[in-house]
Amino acid sequence: MDFLLLALPFLMFATAVAALLRGFPVAFTLAGVAIIFALAGLALGAFDPLHLRAFPQRIYGNIMEMDKSILVAVPLFVFMGVMLEKSRVAEELLEAMGALFGSLRGGLGISVIVVGALLAASTGIVGATVVTMGLLSLPTMLRRGYDPSLASGSIAASGTLGQIIPPSIVLILLGDQLGSAYARAQREQGIFAPDIVTVGDLFAGALIPGLMLVGAYIVYEIVIAVTLPAAAPAIPREELGATSTFQIIRALVPPLALIIAVLGSILSGLATPTEAAGVGALGATLLAGFRNAGASANPSAGRLLVAAGALGLLTLIASAMVLDLRTGAAGAVLTFSYILAAIAAAGTLWALVRLWRTGVLDDVMTQTARISAMVFVILIGASLFALVFRELGGDGSVRTMLEAVPGGVFGAVLVVMLIMFVLGFFLDFIEIIFVVVPIVAPILFLMGVDPIWLGVLMALNLQTSFLTPPFGFALFYLRGVAPPELPTSAIYRGAIPFVIIQLLAIGVVAAMPWLATALPEMLYG
Repeated sequence: MDFLLLALPFLMFATAVAALLRGFPVAFTLAGVAIIFALAGLALGAFDPLHLRAFPQRIYGNIMEMDKSILVAVPLFVFMGVMLEKSRVAEELLEAMGALFGSLRGGLGISVIVVGALLAASTGIVGATVVTMGLLSLPTMLRRGYDPSLASGSIAASGTLGQIIPPSIVLILLGDQLGSAYARAQREQGIFAPDIVTVGDLFAGALIPGLMLVGAYIVYEIVIAVTLPAAAPAIPREELGATSTFQIIRALVPPLALIIAVLGSILSGLATPTEAAGVGALGATLLAGFRNAGASANPSAGRLLVAAGALGLLTLIASAMVLDLRTGAAGAVLTFSYILAAIAAAGTLWALVRLWRTGVLDDVMTQTARISAMVFVILIGASLFALVFRELGGDGSVRTMLEAVPGGVFGAVLVVMLIMFVLGFFLDFIEIIFVVVPIVAPILFLMGVDPIWLGVLMALNLQTSFLTPPFGFALFYLRGVAPPELPTSAIYRGAIPFVIIQLLAIGVVAAMPWLATALPEMLYG
């Protein structure tokens, strides 16, 4: 009987994983398995039913209180990413980057990496980036004589950058769970005025490793172009066509301005991630509205109004960096701010009208609602799962196992990373973040692990498992849009060098934690 009680939480975890692998809906699987094992624990005298009775209030407290307001950023960033996906940002960026680098050996590969990084910082959604890049750039790279493995590997790897480069849905959810786990670990240590780990901290911590990874990808493209010229041929200048400086600026400036407005406002402390997500959603709407004319009788006038709205928004953000508009400013300055806000509102309203006429707004709202509902329903199911797992004694068993691992803290972190890496083959990042992180993170924090460093390592780890053959989700996304003549084996071969780069990056960040902690320390102390 004692052995059964000890094994009950592990049987619960194994049952949940097996059910998920069978394809059952994630949220209902987690909640259903939790209820079944709660009843089993009740029958064995190992579970108090009062915990289930208090669960609705627990959900209300966890999600609706102000400490969970960061989760409001999820639908806003999803809206921003889906809106940008519909506004031809990736297509124009690829054309501009191809014009800049295409005449160089490996230039298209470098363009794909750069555009993938920009889209990652703009959308933060891996599947959308991989599919968009696969549809737009893979046929071009194959037609230009690129090695199929190199072309597919470059696209899949660049698409996964959305996991590590902020603002990222992965980092938002991971930061929320790590913040809760860190506060809980400090309470267990008797610290009732705990330090706070925010999503902004994790954004700052992931920025340097993310840019380092982009640089490593570009270096790999250059090495292949030098050592194997036939695998990454240059495009003759006359075939690229004439691309003016204005076209390049038109393609680069809007997404860069949006990235700076969103990420810059978070890192500078001007806005919370939720507020910055609102700015990002507004900016993406203006950008998409500018490029979708609809059935307007005078599309040029409409574009002018939307452009004025975007300029007014950017000016308002820039003025907020030097003036505290919330406490009230001097008369003329405050009046000017109101005028800017009115222009931004008018431009946004007209952009929404244009997007509604073209049907884009309906698609964006539907996809945003579907993705956001999935995230929050999984959160509720995972919260019930974690509650039952904890009350069945799973926390104590996991802590005992991790403390018994040879190598101390390093060995415990390594085991957790290996478990998450393997689970990443079969489970989506949302399930892993909501199920695994609440179980293992408090234990690692009690062992003295830095939360920001751990969060960056977890994000890099999930990104690597997304890319690793044969189960990487990014590879499945790419296979779904790749031409039929491109064999799956070529996609797998192309991903392997980038997986090695990813593993090296994880090793570097693990050996030099300051890569993840220096920027948050410098910005926020």
